[in-house]
Amino acid sequence: MSATAPVATSANDLPLFNWLTRRASGVLLHPTSLPGEQGIGTFEPGPVNAFLDFLAAAGFRYWQVCPLGPTGYGDSPYQCFSAFAGNPYLVDVFALVRAGWLTPADVEPLRALDRQRVDFGQLWQTKGLILSRAHARFCQRGRPTQPYGDFAAFQRAHADWLAPYAYFRALKDHYQGQPWWDWPPATRRFASAQNSPLRALLAPAIEAHAFAQFLFFAQWAQVRASAAQRGLEIIGDLPIFVARDSADTWAAPGLFELDEATGQPLAVAGVPPDYFSADGQLWGNPLYRWDAHAADGYAWWLARLRASFAQADVIRIDHFRGFDEYWRIPADAATAKAGAWRPGPGLAFFRAVRAAFPDAKIIAEDLGEIGPSVRALRDQAGLPGMEILQFAFGGPSDNLYLPHNHLANALVYSGTHDNDTSLGWYAAADEKTRDHVRRYLGVPGTAIGWDFVRAGFASVSRLAIFPLQDLLSLGSEARFNTPGHAQGNWQWRYQPDALARLSGDTARYLHTLGELYDRVPRPAPEKPATA
Repeated sequence: MSATAPVATSANDLPLFNWLTRRASGVLLHPTSLPGEQGIGTFEPGPVNAFLDFLAAAGFRYWQVCPLGPTGYGDSPYQCFSAFAGNPYLVDVFALVRAGWLTPADVEPLRALDRQRVDFGQLWQTKGLILSRAHARFCQRGRPTQPYGDFAAFQRAHADWLAPYAYFRALKDHYQGQPWWDWPPATRRFASAQNSPLRALLAPAIEAHAFAQFLFFAQWAQVRASAAQRGLEIIGDLPIFVARDSADTWAAPGLFELDEATGQPLAVAGVPPDYFSADGQLWGNPLYRWDAHAADGYAWWLARLRASFAQADVIRIDHFRGFDEYWRIPADAATAKAGAWRPGPGLAFFRAVRAAFPDAKIIAEDLGEIGPSVRALRDQAGLPGMEILQFAFGGPSDNLYLPHNHLANALVYSGTHDNDTSLGWYAAADEKTRDHVRRYLGVPGTAIGWDFVRAGFASVSRLAIFPLQDLLSLGSEARFNTPGHAQGNWQWRYQPDALARLSGDTARYLHTLGELYDRVPRPAPEKPATA
């Protein structure tokens, strides 16, 4: 396959978007991996600003994060209770002590948690109670507008998604974590639950969940402002599917392939069998009724994207191929083998997106077994795809992930959140693959992480992204996620001294690489002197 994008032959052939026009680089790090004394990385200014300072000093322009939504069972940011809400775990509670809404004693249970890895079970038991206490004290103090603005105005501005989400979370707590389809019939739908006596009974809990969202978005806005002050942009992440047990399916079941009476899925998402999995992957997410979305001009999706662009400058859409075709698996199937391909909304969807957001910056996650139609949709939409260096080696020279086959309108990664670190990957690779790496890159193989960093900087792909673990030269102990493994994921955190080691000579070396390969902003030309 050609390594260059198709050339437009008429105005109708021009891509819908064309935003990635300059070379740059960035770092992939989910905020939960930031250091600190709250059991998980948070929006605490000290660790956040230290990381942002490093990015700026090293000449990076982008900070890429995983989805920022509220996680549930399994702790995956790709399976959230809402496609619109933020993760309360990320709220910096030390700031709430300074605001007078918590006491030092209130937050002490978080200080006692593991600082090396995230213990989500302990967080589930402690953080929600702490945030509820902050809400109660906020109310006792007359609902001040400082330091985060007007809570009532926030509720009004986000009522479309916030009202069902907060009610959903309060009901979920009330029913001790049961999924919504196991709740009593009167509360299995947001519409019918509006008339339930529980709405008045749970009013304080509903508002407490809304308050946690108020805190999240106010603090994240401060993070974004700090990034912008340093010339940095945020790349967010949007999973194509929503979780089955979510406020999204509970509030708008007609948009998903769900049985109207029971709420059970008629079919679920996944991927077919391939080289890596003989049974395929049975994800279990509900599928969209794309005809229902098309009927109202994709209003739900446009609202979701509007919320996403309020959180980030650029959005990566996970499993992009689902817009071209998706693997539909009957709900009662034991494995993904029983599925069949069905057409997605295609270019019509992205035309609607362009009409609403003409300057949108979107990345297509186009990894895995994809065919010409997926690539055609990506190119017609004008979206940059992804090149992964760990996928490049051990095979023939026409492997599209090898740097000489990269596209310019693309992002090159050493690896993603789903990959091992580059050092871990190389250590586990067979000798044929390792030999290919050494011969192709012309290196001895003693510092593969940094060899991949330099190869990424040199790639023709306009944007190069590196997991922080590779810059820290860490092995498999720092892997963030292992797909198919239910336990032990999303827990890795770096320690403050690790970043400190990068902030001197290493940052200068990275900046030099950026200058060498045209990935740092060029200084504006001096204006000629006037007489």
